[in-house]
Amino acid sequence: MASPHENKSSACSGRRGTAAGATVVAALFACAFSGTALAQAAGSITLRGGATQIAPDVTSGDLSAPSFPGTKADVKSDTQPTAGITWMLNDQVAIDLPLAAGFKHDIVGDGAIAGVGKVAETRVLPVTLLAQYRFFGASSALRPYVGIGPTYARFYKERSTAALTALTGGSPANPTTLSLESRWGATVQAGLAARLTGNWGLDASVAKTMVKTKATLSTGQTQDIKLDPWSYSLGVSYRF
Repeated sequence: MASPHENKSSACSGRRGTAAGATVVAALFACAFSGTALAQAAGSITLRGGATQIAPDVTSGDLSAPSFPGTKADVKSDTQPTAGITWMLNDQVAIDLPLAAGFKHDIVGDGAIAGVGKVAETRVLPVTLLAQYRFFGASSALRPYVGIGPTYARFYKERSTAALTALTGGSPANPTTLSLESRWGATVQAGLAARLTGNWGLDASVAKTMVKTKATLSTGQTQDIKLDPWSYSLGVSYRF
């Protein structure tokens, strides 16, 4: 039969063991969540990779004389691989830089010349820098955000088609060419960052860019085009 001292010692050992176990469990929980507690905290940098579709919401002016009324243009959508970098200035405010190698858009006839099909194509490199505000706490699994910032739309490698040449009185020996003016615009954005596991996450956003351009043809004719594209992005992110 155990002595009272032995029982007391056993009880104390049990309490010590329970306390030690609780400490270990607490430590394990701390370790498990230490990587997520500062998921999007001040100073953290997040890289992402995915895809973006740019869908122009076009309002076109008429091609200048000599032409007929309703000689308008439309611009088709394009989807390309994209990336981005987000730097948290503090727990709520971030600077975001989307990255892309460029988009290729077909320009087609619209209005009175909607049936002519593709008249040109162009490549566009949109360079945007966004200031974002992220809702909820830094450790939240879901963080909606809004953003705003300037965009520079650089147009390059414009190419015309035989349809444009025919419309503007050119010939195979003297085809009509065109150029598009690069312009500054403004972008507004709404998105959602979701933590998956560890440092990995998902990022989805939609943005609207207000930007115009002017097409100048080798014939001397011009056309003002309001592009105002919507952008839809989805990517996988990794936080450092």
